Amino acid sequence: MVEYNDDLVDWSPAMMLEVTLSEPDDFLKIKETLTRMGVASKKDSKLYQSCHILHKQGRYFITHFKELFLLDGKPSNLTENDLMRRNTIVTLMSDWGLLTPMAEIGDTAPLNQIKIISHKDKTNWELCPKYNIGIK
Repeated sequence: MVEYNDDLVDWSPAMMLEVTLSEPDDFLKIKETLTRMGVASKKDSKLYQSCHILHKQGRYFITHFKELFLLDGKPSNLTENDLMRRNTIVTLMSDWGLLTPMAEIGDTAPLNQIKIISHKDKTNWELCPKYNIGIK
């Protein structure tokens, strides 16, 4: 039995995970792929997006949506497990050749904690972002 660490994180922006893109036009590919990776609802076909790609001052970061709330100065209950899921998603995208992490990734969550919807199946799911970048 895997234990999930739900301890709250004392977060700072320095903990954000910077990445480089394999190709400049991979930004949109990564952004779209992240809409299909997250936590699935147990009772209906809803997928809650876990991570987003953030582009700031020529740098790219893969962030958990709760990190974005913290960046905005909003309350958030970011846990170790949230960061482990983010790390797993970054590891997968790195394995797929979409990006390269700029630092050591750290602990990852088991794959059974993340639902990945294939591109062809996405019309069968309601994709639900919990954060919208650029929308106040």
